Order: sequence, then structure tokens, then C-alpha cells
Amino acid sequence: MNRMEYSVASPAQSGLATNKVIKNTFALLSMTLLFSAAVAGMSIAFNWPHPGMILTLVGYFGLFFLTAKTANSGWGLVSVFALTGFMGLTLGPIVNMYLQAFSNGHELVMLAMGGTGVIFLGLSGYALTSRKDFSFMGGFLMVGVLVAFLAGLGAMIFSIPALSLAVSAMFVLLMSGMILFEVSRLVHGGETNYIMATVSLYVTIYNLFLSLLQLLGAFAGED
Repeated sequence: MNRMEYSVASPAQSGLATNKVIKNTFALLSMTLLFSAAVAGMSIAFNWPHPGMILTLVGYFGLFFLTAKTANSGWGLVSVFALTGFMGLTLGPIVNMYLQAFSNGHELVMLAMGGTGVIFLGLSGYALTSRKDFSFMGGFLMVGVLVAFLAGLGAMIFSIPALSLAVSAMFVLLMSGMILFEVSRLVHGGETNYIMATVSLYVTIYNLFLSLLQLLGAFAGED
């Protein structure tokens, strides 16, 4: 009898735990996005320079490793805000460049923000409501991101604008897939740590926004 009661209660308890992780993830994601935006805004207001590609990569991977190591403790929250704040610091000079380079820079930034929001809310809402399992996309997405990242480095090193735009378009598609994949993992219990889930979704949104901004600047920017 006790075994039957346990087997009936266990799925319910698992569902409650999953819902709690989802709720905590989206709450923390909202706070980190606001914090990151505030840091980016300060960077724009004070015209802070971009730290450079090497420092950006070192800072990102260093803080990501720190967050992963502390994700199961209270320090994980400190680490995730340090990471997202640093990413906001790197984002500010990029946005500022678009604001200064294009006469319609403000419109481009707002369009990129709006497009990012619509894509994220639409795809995450679909994954949450449909409860479809998108775990099969994991391998393809990882390979795709690696290929796109290497292609992006090549475009930057050899100054190939067409390749850079192609990489941005690839990233829009890949990040859209990552949203479905990451939210699906939350729904199906593949990710149980809301701090690491927040980091994954934040990085996805960050890359999606930058990719949309680059495409808009190329096709809709007015000098």
C-alpha cells in the first residue's frame, strides 16, 4: 500500500519541482536581463570602450566557469549577476556604435530588442504549452553553434562582410532552436538547476539580439 502511495505521489512531486525550477528560472532571467540592460545603459551613458575580443572571451568563460562551480550555493546568484553584468558591459559599446553610426540607430536597436522579445516569448511559450520534447535538437545545435562561431572568427579576421552577415543569420536560426531546446529541457526535467538554466537562456537572448542588430544594421541602417 505504501509503495502504491509513493508511486502515485512521486510524479506529482516531480511536477511541482519542475514547475518551481521553471518559475525560478524565468524570475531570475528577468532580473539578470534588467541588470544587464542597466549596466549596458551606464556603458552607453559614460561612453565606456569595448574591452576587446580577448578580454571578453576570458571574462565570459571565467565567469561562466565560476557560475557553474557555485551554481548549487548562494554564491551562484552572485556569480550569475557578475556574468550577466559583464556581458552587459560588453554590449553597451556595441549598441553605442550603432547609435552613432546610423541616423536611425535608435530605431534599429528598438527593432532588435522587439524582435528578440517576440522570438523568445513566442518560442518559449510554445515549448511550455505544447510540452514537446526538443532534446533531439541538442547535437545539431551544438555543432551548428561551433561552426557558426568559427565562421564568425574567420569573417572578423579576414574582414569578409558577406560571411559575417551569413553567420548572423545562422545565429538567429540557431538561437531560436536553442530557446526551444533549453525550455524543453526545463519542462522535461533535463535541467534542474535554475541558475544554469538562466545562464543558458541569457546567453541565447544576448546572441539573438546581437545577430538581429547586425542584420538590421546591414539591411535597414541609414548613414
